[in-house]
Amino acid sequence: MCKRLLLFPAVVLILSHCTGAGPKDLGAIDGKLTPCPNSPNCVSSQSTDESHYVDALNYDSALYEAQERLLSLLRSMDRVKIVTVESDYIHAEFLSAFLHFVDDVEFCFDHEKKTIHVRSASRNGYYDLGVNRRRVETIRQRFLEPTSGQHRKTNAR
Repeated sequence: MCKRLLLFPAVVLILSHCTGAGPKDLGAIDGKLTPCPNSPNCVSSQSTDESHYVDALNYDSALYEAQERLLSLLRSMDRVKIVTVESDYIHAEFLSAFLHFVDDVEFCFDHEKKTIHVRSASRNGYYDLGVNRRRVETIRQRFLEPTSGQHRKTNAR
């Protein structure tokens, strides 16, 4: 019984640190998202190195239609909290199912090029086992699907 009582505070402490405080450097400045750190737990369509690079999303509709399509897609995914929606920027938090790790996913719209730049980064840790890259590829695939009603519910992680 005593061992359980000692274990409980440790578990609570570990789990409370999984979400981490929100990064202070999120957002887009002059159409640029924050560069990825050297760690392998981040991908970005604006990265200059291959290990962090992912393709941007492209659209051929009006900006507001592309933004609504992306928001609808995000809302259909599991464990997602949309934090910020601006005319050319979206920030969402994805929560892992098991330890409740938070990943920050950002989208920056380039109106002239009809491109949506994306950055997905783990808030804590060093390795993400490819989760951020797979998430961006899932979002891209679903974003490019022809519209046919509601998006199906999917896991965020």
